[in-house]
Amino acid sequence: MGRKRTAGLYKRGDVWHIDKQIRGIRICESTGESDLARAEEYLARKTEEARQAAIYGVRPKRAFRAAATKYLNENQHKRRIADEALHLRQLDPFIGPLPIESVHIGTLQPFIKARRKQGIKTKSINLALGVVRHILNLAASEWLDEHNLTWLQTPPKIKLLPVTDARKPYPLSWEEQARLFQELPTHLARMALFKVNTGTREKEVCNLRWEWEVSVPELDTHVFIIPGDRVKNGDDRLVVLNRVASSVIEKVRGEHPDFVFTFRGHPVTMMNNTAWQKARKRAGLPQVRVHDLKHTFGRRLRAAGVNYEDRQDLLGHKSGRITTHYSAAELHNLIEAANQVC
Repeated sequence: MGRKRTAGLYKRGDVWHIDKQIRGIRICESTGESDLARAEEYLARKTEEARQAAIYGVRPKRAFRAAATKYLNENQHKRRIADEALHLRQLDPFIGPLPIESVHIGTLQPFIKARRKQGIKTKSINLALGVVRHILNLAASEWLDEHNLTWLQTPPKIKLLPVTDARKPYPLSWEEQARLFQELPTHLARMALFKVNTGTREKEVCNLRWEWEVSVPELDTHVFIIPGDRVKNGDDRLVVLNRVASSVIEKVRGEHPDFVFTFRGHPVTMMNNTAWQKARKRAGLPQVRVHDLKHTFGRRLRAAGVNYEDRQDLLGHKSGRITTHYSAAELHNLIEAANQVC
């Protein structure tokens, strides 16, 4: 005759699950065990945790991985959640199994050293540390468990690393621009020419859609308004077209029903690809990044005497102005300012 199983355990498929009232709180979860003895050990541990929490206010042990999972599940609406998920995947081998109260700048050192060894810049490492810090702050302030206790009593102080290795912007001269663009394949050369005349970001150029084009009949021209969920700062982005940018748009008009910039009938997912990297080497400019085209536009605007506010708007920087609701006169001024870099 088989031994009697512990009350509160039942088997679903090959795995034992818990369904039991423990100190007035119903626990329904999987033990993750197919062996009854180990499932009973798991239940006993949960029962003792509940007793310790109810009587002494002792928080149950939770791994950082559980906190990371909770954070990702609750923040799928965030624009940069995919980037944060990537950081957490890179962090997981180092701190995933650790109890959240054991995660601090000391236990993060192996991650920091490993990333430095891979040649990762300090700014990128700090982005990952910032995600950890944010999760631990939430665990100590907002996340309450079934015992009405926060996941963490107090958050550790995770200080970001001093940035001493940031790469300086490299605005192109006109001669360097000509050399680089001559080496680029046609589709990338058009995208680069558009970018250096609009100050748009790489993702904004790659994702640019015809449905975002807006006619301005008073000025006999068009602009693009990129929705905020496709823009880094979250604001709708007004893209003003100077003469050169307008000519680029007309060259690609009609090539694709949805996307402005394509290659062989498909949207270009990134400009910083093998073709870009080979072209910059052939041009003798191996240090030039795609983002330097935006810096080039900003530098040329400043050199042309365009005022700070107009430069902000043309570059899509966050400001207190509603940059997608300009009058025809204001748009005319911005277009004239953008034309100064042609």
